[in-house]
Amino acid sequence: MKVTDILGIDDEKGVSIPFYDVSVAAGAPAYIPTYFESTINVGKELITNPKTTFCVRVNGQSMIDAGIDDGDLLIVDKSLEPQNKNIILAVINGEYTVKRLYKSGEDLFLQPENKHHNPIKITPYMDFRIWGVVTGLIKKFL
Repeated sequence: MKVTDILGIDDEKGVSIPFYDVSVAAGAPAYIPTYFESTINVGKELITNPKTTFCVRVNGQSMIDAGIDDGDLLIVDKSLEPQNKNIILAVINGEYTVKRLYKSGEDLFLQPENKHHNPIKITPYMDFRIWGVVTGLIKKFL
């Protein structure tokens, strides 16, 4: 399933919503004008490569310290070359997982972002594939 399907976005037109082009303080409150300065195309902000981007829903808590919670939607681009420390979607022996990729010399590890979970060392005996690089996150608060 593609991100555009989940968001109800036409690949060509996208969806535009009002955009206040101001920084919002995460500390003391800041003034935001009551008029819209412009619009923002959500699809274009979230998706760089529409033809190679898809969404998956997270199940579990292994990435909570990276801000990825159970039930969140991940935006994954399968055309990107995974780099060291990227968060990736991988398949190990038929099981999907999202973890941070670490390369150390010839060794490859998938590192969770939760101290209660252990890293996974990739061995030649595993059926291991990287499905894509996580490029975004859709989080629902309500």
